[in-house]
Amino acid sequence: MEVINTLGRRKAAVARLYMKKGSGQIIINNRDYKEYFPLATLQYVVVQPLQIAEVEGQYDLKVNLDGGGMAGQAEALRLAISRALVEINPEIRPALKSKGLLRRDPRMVERKKPGQPKARKRFQFSKR
Repeated sequence: MEVINTLGRRKAAVARLYMKKGSGQIIINNRDYKEYFPLATLQYVVVQPLQIAEVEGQYDLKVNLDGGGMAGQAEALRLAISRALVEINPEIRPALKSKGLLRRDPRMVERKKPGQPKARKRFQFSKR
């Protein structure tokens, strides 16, 4: 099996994934994924598609993560892994799709407007 290359995005984060048959090693920016994502919830988000497809420990993942924060990067990686698994085995697509793992989350940060401190927050109103 050759290397499968996919892309995942979330907010400002971009995950470039290279997946091949192996021992289940997940390397993110030349670090182990448990070291890169110290929170257990983010580690779960990363391995979620592998658990649903029941292929944990069968593929080596090499990932380049860029931009965004921790949660955005983890969810971008989840999308990239899901896309790669569907490319390998199209039969697992319904299982991943029912969990919403093949959908690129479109929510982005709303821009800051002029004359306001944040996107929606206003400066305190003074009548006098």
